Amino acid sequence: MEPLTWGEIALRVISQFTPVWIALIATFYLSIRFKRKLGLYGKLFDSTIGMIGFAIVMFWFFTAVFSGFFDMIATHDPLGQISGMKNKVPGTALRSPDEGEYAYYLFGGDNLARDVFSRMVLGSGIVMMIAPLATVFAFMVGITLGLPAGFYGGRLDTLLSFLANLILAFPVILLFYLLVTPEIVASGIPNYMAAFLFIFPLIFAGVLLNSRYRIQPAKNVPLLAGVLGVLGLLYLSTISAEGTPINFWPTSLDLYDIPSGILVVFVSVVFVNSPTVFRIVRGLAMDIKTRDYVAAAQTRGEGPWYIMLWEILPNARGPLIVDFCLRIGYTTILLGTLGFFGLGLPPESPDWGSTINDGRKLLSIYPHPALPPALALLSLVLGLNLLADGLREESLRD
Repeated sequence: MEPLTWGEIALRVISQFTPVWIALIATFYLSIRFKRKLGLYGKLFDSTIGMIGFAIVMFWFFTAVFSGFFDMIATHDPLGQISGMKNKVPGTALRSPDEGEYAYYLFGGDNLARDVFSRMVLGSGIVMMIAPLATVFAFMVGITLGLPAGFYGGRLDTLLSFLANLILAFPVILLFYLLVTPEIVASGIPNYMAAFLFIFPLIFAGVLLNSRYRIQPAKNVPLLAGVLGVLGLLYLSTISAEGTPINFWPTSLDLYDIPSGILVVFVSVVFVNSPTVFRIVRGLAMDIKTRDYVAAAQTRGEGPWYIMLWEILPNARGPLIVDFCLRIGYTTILLGTLGFFGLGLPPESPDWGSTINDGRKLLSIYPHPALPPALALLSLVLGLNLLADGLREESLRD
């Protein structure tokens, strides 16, 4: 078969993303239709910049969902190698495709004869899984420590601020490199760090619910038992893994296993981002605790944690939401950097950083293996920045 022209490649690529286009149209239709009932999210659709950023981010989100869970977009196995397709240009036809096999490498083949298009598509799943979740965990740590530091001040604030500054004083890339090196991984340090950092969502959820319903025992006790029971099971399944220093949870109760490479990268990202979130939350708490509605809550006899979580935190949501979007972008870049240097994730992983690194070795001769993942990474970070700008713009009007 003849190779595809650039126009034919573009049409076939657009066709492969059909489920994503349908999901995007449905999301925008429903969001715009009911935007007045959706709070800050609905107001986002009054901002052109915000809508563009949201569209880009949701494009990659739906790509990750439809490729990772439903296998509807990728044309080939991202790890599969097909004879004769090494470094082939975009649109090259397979020599003798099997029945039902996609007959072309839409974005060409890499130096190991793997399909660049499929690796780019499947790489979105790794980024969309790690970056938002790691950012959420970093926010749990930063909020849980930052609120009391800013609210109480004194020695607690001095101690926590010193620890945060100590971590921030370390060069980020060097810190990442130290955490993911084989010697450090073998020592079990990342596993112990995971056991420490991943306990914060349980603490946050427990304190949040108890501060809200502590005067309603009939509702508080079962709610705490249910939420903390589920989160505790997830926590124990996450930190306990066979072949690691922390291996105590029965296999029959272990819900899932996280590959060691992904866990190390995840812990590294949370550890590096938490001090910055801590400083932001601390500053917001120090400012908001002087407001009249906080004094009114104290006059009503509300406890300190109720004031922090139900008075201060909701009124700090604007800056925190904006920072959350920006931080996902920073995390995406960090993941790409780690993959580029071959740290953390397995070498055969289709994550964008590893794919760019594989393609850059022959960049002057075959640019096509490195360009698609590089442009994908660029577009996602751009979308997150535009989304953050849109949210900032609308939160200022709020």
